[in-house]
Amino acid sequence: SEIDVVIASYDREFNYRKLQIAFDAIWYHRRAILIATNPDPYCPYPGGRAEPDAAGVIAAITATTGAKCQAVMGKPSAVMVQEAIRGWGFGLEKVIMIGDRLATDIAMAKNAGMASALVLTGDSKLAEVNALAEDQKPDYVLDQLADLIPS
Repeated sequence: SEIDVVIASYDREFNYRKLQIAFDAIWYHRRAILIATNPDPYCPYPGGRAEPDAAGVIAAITATTGAKCQAVMGKPSAVMVQEAIRGWGFGLEKVIMIGDRLATDIAMAKNAGMASALVLTGDSKLAEVNALAEDQKPDYVLDQLADLIPS
């Protein structure tokens, strides 16, 4: 096997063949490590529906290989956002993270030291915000994304 890193992520096409490739690289060849893009269990949709997210893929790989995920390179890690702005010519103090999940989107902003805005149309609710310690709360809470557009 020439695979050194298996990246688990949101994948609508994840199937047994892909699981076998990850399994072989990690367990059989004992070569690859497992990293992930995010730990989100599901993606919420309007109307209360949702679909499985990266956590399901991570769980399938860890359950079959016994491997532990070595790193999360996306939300809530600051690595992704720090790399994204590297060539922009300004720092994180000029950037705001807007997201609908306290545990990943807002946590990433906090981990990176940037401003954050939580949109209440997704996964997290106002009651969850109110229950957080002050240093974990988003800087702004919006009922909907359209609230960002001046009228």
